[in-house]
Amino acid sequence: MNILCVGDIVGRPGREVFTKAIAPLKAAHGIDVVIANAENASGGAGLVPRAAKELFAAGADVLTLGDHTWDKKEIYPYLQEQPNIIRPDNFPPGAPGRGWCIVEVATGVKVGVINLLGRTFMRYNVDCPFRAFDKALEEIRRQTPVIVVDIHAETTSEKNALGHYADGKVTVVFGTHTHIQTADEKILPKKTAYITDVGMTGPYDSVIGQQKERIIQRFLTSMPHKFEVALGDAVLHGILVDVDEITGQARRIVRIQHACQSEAKES
Repeated sequence: MNILCVGDIVGRPGREVFTKAIAPLKAAHGIDVVIANAENASGGAGLVPRAAKELFAAGADVLTLGDHTWDKKEIYPYLQEQPNIIRPDNFPPGAPGRGWCIVEVATGVKVGVINLLGRTFMRYNVDCPFRAFDKALEEIRRQTPVIVVDIHAETTSEKNALGHYADGKVTVVFGTHTHIQTADEKILPKKTAYITDVGMTGPYDSVIGQQKERIIQRFLTSMPHKFEVALGDAVLHGILVDVDEITGQARRIVRIQHACQSEAKES
């Protein structure tokens, strides 16, 4: 089977390129399941139900989140209703929603997905992602060996460490959050596919999806400048992983960069 993992969808341009790209990508690569990080999909920070429904209609099977999970209050009750939107599993007990899910694809194969949040240089004081991973893994392995992990973290070292920790236990570990696709895609020694950051799905001519002029001014002056999602043509970043659905082992990983013209007039 083939699994597509898509990097952080940013604003309306990101949603637009996702909507345009998924059908041709599925047709070209025989993709069975699409997992996308959507924590920046609404106005560049957070996710609202309307945008989530748009992404599901376009072909997403699971949406993962990250440190912007709570930026849009409208999502709180929706997280309780929609099992295929997951927020980091290592948020403390009592947080709305769930941190992992299992979806069944058209062939009948079940795919488990775990969302985790890193602790280094992140704004939330969350529980240990490694221990949260162990607990979720124990539950999911009872139903399927095909398991995908989105580790939403700032540092390459934390993501890299989790990849090695999970090697041989899951099918894919892909990093999100920094919006820059790394060139270290690999199959680890025990057959887990890994990439430190899968990249961003959003406006190409930008600073991590935001209007570059505003970001530059913030660096130059150290003064607060409101970030705005950039407009213009967008690119979908992701990875395509060929999986042995019986063993749950990854056989091949390929980076994806799919550009599209954007007609978005607002973020």
